[in-house]
Amino acid sequence: MKKCSHSTHHSLTELNITPLLDLAFVLLVIFIITTTPIVNDLDLSLPTASKHQKDPPRKANYITVQADGKLWINKASVNLAGLQGKLVELRLDDPDLSVIVRGDGKAKYSQIRAVLDACQQANVAKVDLATEAADAK
Repeated sequence: MKKCSHSTHHSLTELNITPLLDLAFVLLVIFIITTTPIVNDLDLSLPTASKHQKDPPRKANYITVQADGKLWINKASVNLAGLQGKLVELRLDDPDLSVIVRGDGKAKYSQIRAVLDACQQANVAKVDLATEAADAK
């Protein structure tokens, strides 16, 4: 009695190499793409450039609004009418003026709004509000 038929035995002796060729071509393409060409084999005299000095960091200007309504700009006391003039003066010195408004938590919203209006009227584009991180409870 035969253990296996002729057709079954014939199919086992043939090896399908098509997937192996596909894998070989994919690996070949990957190796071609990932290898970098050698460009440092020529002696060149490259031009030199002067070093660029970094610009100093911009100074932030602080407007502080206390709970009782007193205003301070860069640790100098100022009233609401003088705030706009001081901001215009600072903006003329630095056209890219940056202002950080620090308001007391008990200050009235109308006082903070008046400071923001003064900044807008003085054409100060970069205005931020300072806050503190809430404690995790």
